[in-house]
Amino acid sequence: MTLTVGDKVVYPGRGPCLIGGVVQKVVCGTSTSFYRLALLDDSRAELFVPVANLRDLHMRALLDRSEIPKLLGQLRTRAGVTKDLGTAKNWRQRELDNLKLFSSGSIFDLARMVESLTQLSGTKTLASHERETLYRARKLLICEISEVMNESKTTAEARIDSVLEPAKNKSNQSRN
Repeated sequence: MTLTVGDKVVYPGRGPCLIGGVVQKVVCGTSTSFYRLALLDDSRAELFVPVANLRDLHMRALLDRSEIPKLLGQLRTRAGVTKDLGTAKNWRQRELDNLKLFSSGSIFDLARMVESLTQLSGTKTLASHERETLYRARKLLICEISEVMNESKTTAEARIDSVLEPAKNKSNQSRN
């Protein structure tokens, strides 16, 4: 992947970033070139990616706007499915699976994780690390949808909630 200043990419596990210029930094006495990436979440954090290591990273372009309905449709069709990542395995296996999904960099993997953990939260109380994982995955999903659709994070979150809420309400009704 070629990085161009001003373009946006997704850094796995961190979310959408704006590509800044190449900067020189001295690391262990050696001058090295880095791409400066500004995270597009609310943290205002920056990442410095060594130019030489770019091929080893799984960065990708932002999802195309035309793929958002497919992404939300995946959440909608999977809502209510019980034989999935969140319910079929113990917490250790879920945690390992979720780490793999985060590192894949795929937004569809993030959506799968959000759907699965949301569904699981409807049937039992999530452990603290699972709640944190769900929060982080939702945040990344919301941030990318917000950037792609050029809308606020609140609006993007409402899009996700509108798809996930029917499944959450259905699981609450089945428990009553």
